[in-house]
Amino acid sequence: MKTKEPSYFISLITLIAALGGFLFGFDMAVVSGIIEPLKLQYQLSSAQEGLFVSCALLGCIVGVAFSGYLSDKIGRKKVLFVSAILFLISAIGFAFSEAYSMLILFRVLAGMGVGVASNVSPLYISEIAPSHKRGQLVVFYQLAITIGVLAAYISNFFLQRYASSYSGTGQGFLYWLFVENVWRGMFIVGVIPAGAFCLLLLIVPESPRWLVQFGLNEKAFEILDKINGAEKAQLELHSIKEMAGQKSGGIKEMLRLPLRKLLVLAMVLTALSQFSGINGVIFYGPTILKSAGIVTSDALFYQVILGSANVLFTFIAISKVDTWGRRPLYIIGSLCAAFALALTGFCFLMNITGWFMLFSIILFLLFFAFSLGPLKFVISTEIFPTHIRGTALSICIMTMWVSDWLVNLLFPMMRDGLGIATTFFIFSFFCILSFVYAKKKLFETKGKSLEEIEKSWNLEQ
Repeated sequence: MKTKEPSYFISLITLIAALGGFLFGFDMAVVSGIIEPLKLQYQLSSAQEGLFVSCALLGCIVGVAFSGYLSDKIGRKKVLFVSAILFLISAIGFAFSEAYSMLILFRVLAGMGVGVASNVSPLYISEIAPSHKRGQLVVFYQLAITIGVLAAYISNFFLQRYASSYSGTGQGFLYWLFVENVWRGMFIVGVIPAGAFCLLLLIVPESPRWLVQFGLNEKAFEILDKINGAEKAQLELHSIKEMAGQKSGGIKEMLRLPLRKLLVLAMVLTALSQFSGINGVIFYGPTILKSAGIVTSDALFYQVILGSANVLFTFIAISKVDTWGRRPLYIIGSLCAAFALALTGFCFLMNITGWFMLFSIILFLLFFAFSLGPLKFVISTEIFPTHIRGTALSICIMTMWVSDWLVNLLFPMMRDGLGIATTFFIFSFFCILSFVYAKKKLFETKGKSLEEIEKSWNLEQ
């Protein structure tokens, strides 16, 4: 019984924390279903389209900017509450706002919620996870993102189908929300997981490593006992206290060696993963599929297929990250992703449409899902000391969102100006850069505790 209890406890709190990833994925992907109707309703240009999509990413940057520092000061759990509240407010506000400026405002608030969750959820999971399962559990956060993306695609698909097939008389609130303005209904669905996240966070404990930083050793031990059992908990608490006593410096410390090297490594890997164009595929999926010869009415269905593939392929990362290791997965995945993107670009160049085009995009999702996607979170949450982990991770995640903002702002203009084929070739090039950089700089951390990783870097100073 004693062996099952820790496993159950860690699984439960990981699932709850991962809801932040689910909301992240849902909020980012739900936009794909509303771009076309919003363009028609508000007569958006390509630049305005890019601005609408990317404005949420500006919110992400703001959310990340304050969440890292705040999580180091007041705790991981409290900041997760902030993200849940932001998700609730933005979903309701966007669904019922008429003015275009207000839509932009609530998309920025949604982005802030995503930014906070993208930073603090994987940070929290990494700090509560046993060392032999940490890779799997942090990758589970990425799985939650992909499930959120899929949920948004499925929700969009069925709501669009319902609105298109509706034959009743047009009146009432529900008609206005789910038929006349179905894109508003797509957003209001997000209230359900956001509300659940708020309630479930009430039973989640604080990070034991954060508690030790503030001298709350007894509370930390109680949590570690539930995670690892009493014997391992005592040893881990001792190790955490030993490393916590060395804290100093904050951001100034990160700018000194060896932490500066770690920061550069995490930032470069994060930026390159987003320059693969993954969010371009997620946000602009229907328009990409339309360019591939798939009619708009079918595009949402095919996007559900893409989302399902993304979820399934993430299980590869979960099963292999703690056995194969971070470095081999990253190197293999980035090279193969480059090939898949180049193949997609070739399909557009040669006007090869239909299922083969869909296959090439699915192939990219496969390789991204077990390498570039989840491993940036795993690596960034592992390599920094506890006392600055929140701040360091916020810098890395901010890098991710700045990269995403650039990709999504420029994608419509690249698509219309350079052509969709050239756009995918550019994405492929960045995956090649990821392969080269990871092969040269990335080191292995599988099986090591966070304190062991920190000690190894202290020895190199």
